[in-house]
Amino acid sequence: MDRNGKLQLKTELAERFQKSTAVIVAEYRGLTVQQVSDLRVKLRGADAEFKVIKNRVAKKAIEADVAEMSSLSEALKGPIGVVYAYGDSAQATKTALEFEKENPNFVVTSGHMEGNLVSKGDLKAIADLPSKEVLMAQIVGSLVSPHRGLLGVLNGVSRNLVQVINAIKDKKS
Repeated sequence: MDRNGKLQLKTELAERFQKSTAVIVAEYRGLTVQQVSDLRVKLRGADAEFKVIKNRVAKKAIEADVAEMSSLSEALKGPIGVVYAYGDSAQATKTALEFEKENPNFVVTSGHMEGNLVSKGDLKAIADLPSKEVLMAQIVGSLVSPHRGLLGVLNGVSRNLVQVINAIKDKKS
């Protein structure tokens, strides 16, 4: 690759790093083209993408344009690919780790989220979190539950009053 090609690749990588909410580094050695294509399709559903990168060019892009990801440079060793998560980073992490279980040649090594280098153990913990929609539903449910309880108590008072009046009416008849 000539110098102009490397400069263009560096700007593309910098744009992807800046646009992504999370970055997951993985070794892909031994995967077939079909397996990589399957991974890309699965990640597209999670609003993420997988790209094989050139380590030196990626390190230069991080140094020059994305200084907040400087800790990620340590993880860029050997033949690796990067999962760029643009939406829900937990969903992209979950997808990558599920693919790792199915394909032993794909090994997630580390990642970068919210300015911090993340280990594989941390990525597994993030993947175990429920999705954003489920968390939102749980929050709404916890906000609504006290009101439902109060409504049940208030309905119980009027229901008991009606039952007492019916019992008095039945007793007098």
